[in-house]
Amino acid sequence: MASYGQGESSGKIILMGEHAVVYGEPAIAFPFYATKATASLETLGSAGYDQLSSSYYKGELSQAPHALKNIKQLLASLKKRHHVSTNLLLTIDSTIPAERGMGSSAAVATAITRAFYDYLGVPLSRDTLLEWVQISEKIAHGNPSGIDAAATSSLEPIYFTKGHPFDYFSLNIDAFLIVADTGIKGQTREAVKDVAHLFEKNPHETGQKIQQLGYLTKQAKQAIIQNAPEELAQVMNQSQQLLKSLTISNDFLDLLIQTAQDAGALGAKLTGGGRGGCMIALAKTKKEAQEISQALLQAGAAETWIQGLGVHTYV
Repeated sequence: MASYGQGESSGKIILMGEHAVVYGEPAIAFPFYATKATASLETLGSAGYDQLSSSYYKGELSQAPHALKNIKQLLASLKKRHHVSTNLLLTIDSTIPAERGMGSSAAVATAITRAFYDYLGVPLSRDTLLEWVQISEKIAHGNPSGIDAAATSSLEPIYFTKGHPFDYFSLNIDAFLIVADTGIKGQTREAVKDVAHLFEKNPHETGQKIQQLGYLTKQAKQAIIQNAPEELAQVMNQSQQLLKSLTISNDFLDLLIQTAQDAGALGAKLTGGGRGGCMIALAKTKKEAQEISQALLQAGAAETWIQGLGVHTYV
């Protein structure tokens, strides 16, 4: 056992299939390396208590706020499983904004688990990693789908349908993705309830829109595999119009999406639960992505990030 261990993880983005995935349609998510979480563990000795150092809280881990309950229980469970009685200093640093649909809690859990096994000097299998992250995610979210855990620890995009195994495929598209944070917490639960209400009021029309979102997700996967950024952008734009008609968007998301398109984006849409959170835009070149990013910041976005999506565009 070493006296120090370190681990990290990326954020995650849902590219296509938001909300439709609730009704059995496919969705696509992938790791977003432009944001990341890092964790380190170091020995404090047998006296005292585990300590946490983070931007959110610094001090005795057992006294951390309720919002960090998943972290407290994750570390306690890891120590118990591996018979570690030594007190530890856990340091967390994350650039992934919380409650924006970018997998913040799963990424932190992934980084902590990797740091713990690095501290032990023990190999960590992917199955074991996902098991631990899901334990943490159940505490944080109740009944998680597992997609955040899978995407934040993956190297590839994930095509997933409720109740089916995850399908990993290659990220092969010469384009750049811009992500912009509205600065507003996503309203996933409220949006899900409202879509369900639309289903009750008008099941045929709402069902058709949900099915169309699923069809567009299938098209998006093929566009990525075939390196066709213009086709991917087209289905992104169509998806946004459907999401907007399902009341998932809001005025500020609409403003940022229009801003991105006016600045030259190939396509743009919201990502995640909607009514806040983040939006995404696709650009052909890094220079165009930077110009779109600047326009989004000028329009009021809290923060932006850029990630290349192909082997020749990775940044």
